[in-house]
Amino acid sequence: MTAPAVPGAVFGAIGALAAFPLRLAAREVERQHGQLRRGVTRRTTHVVFGRTLLAKTGLTKAGLTKNSDGEIERRLGAERAAGRILLSENGFLRLLGLMKAPEAPSLSRQSLIDQSRLSGADLDRLSLFDAFEHDGEPYSFRDLILARKYAGLIAGGATWGAIARSVHRSGPVASLTAKSLNVGSQHGRPDAIYLEGGQSELDGQLLFDLGAAAQGDDTLEDLFAEAEVAEEGGDHDGAAALYQRCLAIDPTDAIAAFNHANCLRGAGRVAEAAHDYARAIKLDPAFVEAWFNLAGLMSEQGRDASARRHLQKAIGLDRNYADPVFNLARLEFDAGNLLEARRLWVRYLELDAASEWAGVAARGVQFVDMQLAKSAG
Repeated sequence: MTAPAVPGAVFGAIGALAAFPLRLAAREVERQHGQLRRGVTRRTTHVVFGRTLLAKTGLTKAGLTKNSDGEIERRLGAERAAGRILLSENGFLRLLGLMKAPEAPSLSRQSLIDQSRLSGADLDRLSLFDAFEHDGEPYSFRDLILARKYAGLIAGGATWGAIARSVHRSGPVASLTAKSLNVGSQHGRPDAIYLEGGQSELDGQLLFDLGAAAQGDDTLEDLFAEAEVAEEGGDHDGAAALYQRCLAIDPTDAIAAFNHANCLRGAGRVAEAAHDYARAIKLDPAFVEAWFNLAGLMSEQGRDASARRHLQKAIGLDRNYADPVFNLARLEFDAGNLLEARRLWVRYLELDAASEWAGVAARGVQFVDMQLAKSAG
């Protein structure tokens, strides 16, 4: 996968890195004039999937599933559909110049699929979690050998997730080309991967030893991931408490402050939510979603002038962000500024011509035109 140079790029990390703490990666990205943040926002251009994401499966304290194969696939699909560049951990490190690329890649993605009979979807998922020498095309001959082995494992009942969780435990991925991998064992676990002879079970548990230096980051990543799951499950108070703990560890995390504000708002704690939206903006003045959500709070409280300023700021930061355009049009319409409302609705329709809100905007334009025609008559 060929990615643009680092300067100006905004990286979003999903899952902790196995190589070293996220804060060290963020420092290096900043040195190269980019940004690395935990989580994803509208400004994110590249999404890095840390390998420890795979080692953190299971249930949260609230009984919600996190980092299952299905959940990871959903996140991959969403980020790909948003047009962001997806990077494996190794791909990210190579982009930063912190890891040397393996030698002699020559095979295209399609060639690897044709020769190995591994599906394109499984190839992409396994590549994203560094189950090959290369994180994208061109691939190497050793990658082809691995792809054939993985295709055989999947045919035998393994999932891509079981393979991805397993391959790094036995040493360098390339070393697996000389070993026989099998699904199942005398322990009766049909979705676990084993080396020939049963000497080493690759079950995806405790795959990565990050060392003592990373433990604080590991705790933070666990908290953040659990907070996200709780938030998605509608547990606003529980998620808010978890995000607050994240902020206690790292007070500079604008995304944690923003997510915390969203949860406080969902729990009806409006004044606290406004404070944390402002906190997120202070930490990252270009955080367009924070400007937009704070405008929503101001509007709900009848503070239209403040809401208008925040919406205008959001539009100024991201002219392709349709939501603040629609909300500002509604504010202007309610204030009797029909021409400005019409201009904004027309702009909204340029950004979104198909949704339910597009229909509302189109009717708004028609209404203003009718009113103007009456006035002219």
